[in-house]
This record gives sequence, C-alpha cells and structure tokens, in this order.
Amino acid sequence: MDTKAFGLLAEGVAARSLSRLGYRILERNVRFSRGELDLVAKHGEILVFCEVKARRCPMSGEPGEAIDARKQARLARLAVEYLRIHPELSGCPCRFDAVLLWREGWRWRTEVIADAFRPGWE
Repeated sequence: MDTKAFGLLAEGVAARSLSRLGYRILERNVRFSRGELDLVAKHGEILVFCEVKARRCPMSGEPGEAIDARKQARLARLAVEYLRIHPELSGCPCRFDAVLLWREGWRWRTEVIADAFRPGWE
C-alpha cells in the first residue's frame, strides 16, 4: 500500500474512532494552498481541528513526534483560514486534537489526545 492510500485509510479509522467518542465530523482533507486540515469536527459546542498521524507498525516510531512546533504553527494558520471561509463557525470555541494510530497487522491501535496543543493564535 502506498503512502497516500495508507494515509487515507488511517484518516478513515481516525474519523470512525472520533465518531464513537461523540465527535461529529464536518469535513475531511480540507485543502489550502499552504497545507491541509485532516479532519474538522464538532465535539459538543467545540470546533475541533484534528491532526491524524499514523505509523505502519510500533517499531516505526511514535506518530506524535511528527506534530512539532512548526507543524503546530502551520495548523494554527490553516485553522484561521478555515474560520475565514466559515464565518458561521467563528464564534465557536476551538481546540486542536491529535489522533495517533499504529497499524498492528490487520488491527489499529488508536489514541485520541484532546487539546493536544495550544498554538499562539495569529
């Protein structure tokens, strides 16, 4: 399976996991010229920007390591852009969650980290 297909599969697993936890998925793979938001959801009244990171096996390292300060700043910029094109959501409290996944054979191990980081809003 190529990297793109693996990523799409992981995002589907993440979306299902979030749905089971009461999140309502609004959009997937929201593309902008400077990047992409993996999942945008509502969790109660909170607008959640979800970053999905997956590894093919536990020995591939920790997926959360890829959400460094630079990535967090990029996600914050994308979230601001998202709110610009969706003014109806601009009054919602927002947070950034991370969904970390490891593929273990045919099974997935999933960890959802609510409020995973709080970047400085621009």
